[in-house]
This record gives sequence, C-alpha cells and structure tokens, in this order.
Amino acid sequence: MRGDEALATEALGLRRGAHEALAAVSFTLARGQWLAVAGPNGAGKSTLLQCLAGLLPYTGEVRLLGKPLHAWRAAQRARALAWLGQWQPLAEHVRAFDAVMLGRLPHQGWLSTPSAADRAAVERALHAVHAWEWQDRPLGLLSGGERQRVLIARALATESEVLLLDEPMVSLDPPHQADVLALMRAHAARGGAVISVLHELSLALAADALLIIREGRVLHHGECGSRETHEALVAAFDGRIVVHEVDGQFAVLPKQAR
Repeated sequence: MRGDEALATEALGLRRGAHEALAAVSFTLARGQWLAVAGPNGAGKSTLLQCLAGLLPYTGEVRLLGKPLHAWRAAQRARALAWLGQWQPLAEHVRAFDAVMLGRLPHQGWLSTPSAADRAAVERALHAVHAWEWQDRPLGLLSGGERQRVLIARALATESEVLLLDEPMVSLDPPHQADVLALMRAHAARGGAVISVLHELSLALAADALLIIREGRVLHHGECGSRETHEALVAAFDGRIVVHEVDGQFAVLPKQAR
C-alpha cells in the first residue's frame, strides 16, 4: 500500500485501431480528495473512467488503494470501487429500492438474500438522494432526473471507498445538482475519494482538483482555485469560455461572440 493513495495511473494508454483514445495519462488521487475531469467532447473522459473501473483494456498501470487494479479479485474490487456510467440500462419494471440493492451485490454471498445491513445501506442511499418516498415505484414510472438519482443511490449503497461518477448530473435540476455536489464533498471529507466527469464546468470547479484532458492527453492537473487551472481550462476549449469568480465561487460562461 502507498500511504494515502486512493487511485493512481502511470502512463495509462488505450488504442482503438489507429486511434489513440488515451495516451500517457498519469495522475494520483489521495484519500479525502475529489477530482473532477473536464475537457471537450470526445476528449476521452468517459474512456478514462472505464479504464479506471477495469471495464476496458489498457496499457500502463492503474493502482487502486495502492494495489495494481489487475491484482484485485472481482468481488473485492467491486467493494472498494463503485462506478456510475452513462446510460446504464435497467429494466423498467424494477422497483427503485431493488435497483439500489444491486449496489450491495458485492457484499452478498452467492444466492444469499439481502441482510439487515444491506437494507440499511440502501435506505441511507435513497434518503441521501431524496428518493426514499418513491422506493416502491418502478423505474419505468420515474422521470429522467428521478432515475438518475436512483443510479447515484446505487453507487452510494456500495459503500466503496472510491467513487467513479461519469456525468452524474445528467437530467438533474439545479437543487439536485447541489445535492450531488454535497454528497461528493461529504464522501471525500469522510476519507473516501471521488473522480467525476462533469460537462458542467462551473460545477467541476467546485472539486478539489481538476484534470483537464483533450484528445486523450492530460493538458493540466491542478487545484480548481488556481489561475493556472483556469487558464488551462480556457485553452482546452479554444478560448471560447471565460471563468469568473462570484462570491467565492467560480462560474464558467461561454465567451460572447463579436
């Protein structure tokens, strides 16, 4: 184990035919930190998270809690790392409660039934995303935002130390976006670690640090409040955005065309 290291990569790469989707991506995320990943469309953000979750083949190294990712047994890795991807399919007839219970499978034995601890974890997760009141509602009757909150709850119910969240704000209104920001911050404050891909750049700058990638390569990795990070973010989007500080928070707006 390497001290407080939660997740790290060294020269991470992925090639799809002639296309280099990721190239020499290296960074370290410590326990107690929240890292946001940002970059233009097609930069490789989702591909990076899928590699970190062990869902895609890669070259180089990924370490989870100081141990090479490939050295983890599947069930152990699933308890240590929870992944929320984009557009994850779930049957329309499944109840919200049962969908979140899927996050407890790594903690259950083969053919075992959910324990009291499993049910308590699901209840906590549903309360955290303000979805407890419709726990019995089938997913097919939920709005897009409600369904997304169930998926976030499923990741939370795993109670993993490391959370990988790919576009967790999809379909969420601003109050629920704020709730998710608070959940990520609280998870890090408890000693966990979070990596989230966010298209909402103003929200991304609420994290501890920002990893900016473009065309599969790291352009910058630095603290969200630093001037260098803001300049790198503007450059990544070809100068078409501006970063403003408003009441101690950062807002990213499109640059007005002239």
